Amino acid sequence: MPGGRRGPSRQQLTRSALPSLQTLVGGNVGNGTGCRNRNSNSVGLSAPPISALITPEPVRHSRIPELPLDSNLLFEFLLFFYLLVALFVQYINIYKTVWWYPYSHPPASTSLNFHLMDYHLAIFITVMLARRLVWKIVSEVKQVSQSSRGSLVGYVVLIAARLCLLTLCGWVLCWTLVNLCKNHSVLNLLFIGYPFGVYVPLCCFHQEGPKSQTSAADCDYSPDQQQLDLAETPFFRPRDFLLLLRENLREQFSAPPHMPTHTCPPHTHTHTPEMIRSEVEELKSDFNRRIKEVLFNSLFSAYYVAFLPLCFVKSTQYYDMRWSCEHLIMVWINAFVMLMNQLLPPSYCDLLHRSAAHLGRWQKLEHGSYSNAPQHLWSEGAIWPPGVLVRHNRCVYKAVGAYNVALPSDVSHSRFYFLFHKPLRILNLLIWIESSVVLYQLYSLLRSERWNNTLSLGLILFCNYYVLFKLLRDRLVLGVTPGIHWLAQQHAVVAR
Repeated sequence: MPGGRRGPSRQQLTRSALPSLQTLVGGNVGNGTGCRNRNSNSVGLSAPPISALITPEPVRHSRIPELPLDSNLLFEFLLFFYLLVALFVQYINIYKTVWWYPYSHPPASTSLNFHLMDYHLAIFITVMLARRLVWKIVSEVKQVSQSSRGSLVGYVVLIAARLCLLTLCGWVLCWTLVNLCKNHSVLNLLFIGYPFGVYVPLCCFHQEGPKSQTSAADCDYSPDQQQLDLAETPFFRPRDFLLLLRENLREQFSAPPHMPTHTCPPHTHTHTPEMIRSEVEELKSDFNRRIKEVLFNSLFSAYYVAFLPLCFVKSTQYYDMRWSCEHLIMVWINAFVMLMNQLLPPSYCDLLHRSAAHLGRWQKLEHGSYSNAPQHLWSEGAIWPPGVLVRHNRCVYKAVGAYNVALPSDVSHSRFYFLFHKPLRILNLLIWIESSVVLYQLYSLLRSERWNNTLSLGLILFCNYYVLFKLLRDRLVLGVTPGIHWLAQQHAVVAR
């Protein structure tokens, strides 16, 4: 009616009559800044942070059983035995003969052309493959000698055994190198030392260390300051570089010295997010060091077992190039899986999984996909619950994990969560790789028509069966354990 009382319009009802989440939660969220709505207006109400209002549920970890793991000495012996078998198989593929022909032909009197082999090269490769086993024996003898210093005779005998073993290996290595230098060209000698030339720039010029939590976009360094920082790195210090080279070479001869630990931090501790991020940085450095050791030793083994003998074959001799290349790839894959299974056991993968569960992950959202949802400024001292939207470096991120303390713009944190938030991801990957190799070798064995191919596949398959058995055993036990743990919890609830 004209002159009557007018009620609020539809637009006023929808935009101002309903209370916003900002009014319910408060203007001070996270680090003292308010939420952002569509009109970028914040209500200046004092309220506790969102981490205090919405407490994430505690992360529950499943307990895994203690699976048997080969000792370092036993593993080095098994790896050395497998590499010797692979080296013998490669020599069969190269120097095979048609030994079933009549004895009137000289090459047919034996199964291999022994007169074409270079025994100095075979001995040199054997010594190089045994370097880890020898060093492990020396380390074990050192520990035994330190524990038995009460007996002077035993201590002297152990020290003398160490010196004799190292002296023998050094003398054999020098003797074979001298004979190889006399009988072969400089190019062949470069092939011998090629892995060491590649190891120095790839593995020694990069040093793992704690990374700053500040992203590159937040840093404002001048060019002079950047040059000063580069000049202070270990790459430009000869003394530090030699120390780093010594540490890296020592890592190649021995297993990792210690296993990192993880403790579930208390939820009321003020510095809990910082503790989690620092623990993740330590685990990342340790994991990268182990992966670097696995890659180098697997490539080193495949190079000396399957590739170096091909470099010393005479140009007038024929061999099956395709079969030799397949053997090279198979040796590298099997050595890689064996080293991964030893250096990344299930207990270590569970440790990484526990840390990733506390770290969490942020998913970057595209502009326009979050509409009117409230957004908070990311705070490094808060534990963010799942589903929360935060702003960091002018981008909007959504919390994905149960706990979220990761740096939203840090790609390494997202990669760490992706790799380890499922504890069986690495084990499943190793099983898939080893199963594929075994199936391919069985298929090749069925189609093989030459005696050397049948013999080589049969020998290698026996070694692969042992590795696959260990992987499947661990997967079966770890796959059944969460179900048993859940049934035990349900039984405990019913009993109460």
